[in-house]
Amino acid sequence: MTVSRGEPSGEGRRVAVVVARFHERITARLLEGALAGLAARGVGADAVDVAWVPGAFEVPLVAKRMATTGSYDAVICLGAVIRGETAHFDLVAGEAARGVADVARETGVPMIFEVLATETLDQAEARAG
Repeated sequence: MTVSRGEPSGEGRRVAVVVARFHERITARLLEGALAGLAARGVGADAVDVAWVPGAFEVPLVAKRMATTGSYDAVICLGAVIRGETAHFDLVAGEAARGVADVARETGVPMIFEVLATETLDQAEARAG
């Protein structure tokens, strides 16, 4: 039997982070957590590029642009979609997830998907750390 297991070491790696501005109170906390996690695993601050986008729907487009540059070993995608009274939640959350998955398959660049999809603002705040 052959077992492959990656180790969480980021030394020598470059990472892009795409962050949605919509619900910035939540996404800024997600960004803080992502940056802290990268630093804890040896990714230098100068090896991280952050791109802010309007909302979760735009995350896949910018993630793809960053992935196709060949400059990054991984792309972290951050956002928050909170259910309202319309179907907008389902459309945005689903398209963000599908879009990011498509980018990973098309480019071969690992995508870390942390777009929260919650029922309430309180749930999003609890999950943002």
